[in-house]
Amino acid sequence: MLWLLWISWISWHPIHVSVTDMVYDEQERELEITMRLFTDDLELSVRNVLNEPELDLLNPGRGRTTAGLVKDYIMKRFSLTLDGRPLSLRFLGMEQEAEVVVCYIQARDIKRWRAIEVVNTVIMETYDDQSNLVHLTVQGTVRSHRLTPKQQKGTFLRSAF
Repeated sequence: MLWLLWISWISWHPIHVSVTDMVYDEQERELEITMRLFTDDLELSVRNVLNEPELDLLNPGRGRTTAGLVKDYIMKRFSLTLDGRPLSLRFLGMEQEAEVVVCYIQARDIKRWRAIEVVNTVIMETYDDQSNLVHLTVQGTVRSHRLTPKQQKGTFLRSAF
């Protein structure tokens, strides 16, 4: 709820930020990932990558879907490594909320781990002041990283939770 209030307040948002929340579910042995991005920033980035300056991300036409374009864009710029091994990520879907696109991603079969490395470069090719905030929650404890074009990855240590 606070997120929507914040978005409304800065709908012209002179800052460029995304927020990724990752929750480790020990019982299900998975990471539940929610990524929130400003729609206009995401649309501009997808336009630039595809070299289609007139693209309407929410109505892409030509047999394409918004979810397909968003998935292709996000999954090339977001990755996780578990103890040095790349994790297989599954894009579950996305939805539009006010001025934000919310993406749902899952990583399964996570048993024991010492370190999770996250790389998140979304929107960074468009804005050199882009910050991607990444939060990991394990057993109610939250740790965070602020990723930027100069620091595109961060590591969460299991011992910190």
